Amino acid sequence: MGWGQVGQHRKHGEKGDRKVGRHKHLWTYTIKYEPNYFGRRGFKTPQSIKGQNHPNTINIQQLDELIDKLTRQKQLTKKQGKPYIDLTAHGYQKLLATGQTTKPIIIKVDSYSENAHKKIQEAGGQILGTPLEETQPETQEEASEEVKENVEEQPKG
Repeated sequence: MGWGQVGQHRKHGEKGDRKVGRHKHLWTYTIKYEPNYFGRRGFKTPQSIKGQNHPNTINIQQLDELIDKLTRQKQLTKKQGKPYIDLTAHGYQKLLATGQTTKPIIIKVDSYSENAHKKIQEAGGQILGTPLEETQPETQEEASEEVKENVEEQPKG
C-alpha cells in the first residue's frame, strides 16, 4: 500500500516540537491559546553580547607585548629605573594572570587578580591600585582583632 498520488505524507510531518497545521487551519487556536508558539528562543549570539559593559581586561602576556611595542615606539616612561605603564590611560580596567613576565614593571591599573599581583612581584615589579581582595583581613588573627575592636567601639545601652 502506498500513500497515493495526491496525499503523500501530508498531515504527518512534524518539525521537532511543532504540530502539523499550526500555521494554517489551526491558526486561530495558535493565536488564542499559544501566542508564543512561533519565534526565537534560546542562546544569545556572541555578537549581541559584545556591546555590553564588561571591564576591558589585559593578561600579563599581552602586557609584555604592549611594553615591547611601546619601547620600540619610544613612548614608555621609566620610574625608579623600571618601565612604568598606566593601563587606565590605554583603556584597560583589569589585569589578569595568564602568561609570564621576566621584566620588572611598575603598573597602574584599577583592579587586578591576586595571581597577577604575585607574578608581577616575583618578577621584581609592583602594581599601583587597590583590588577588592586586599580590603579583607589576610589572616584569622587580624579578623578576630577587627571583631574585638568593633565590639569595644559599640556603645552599651
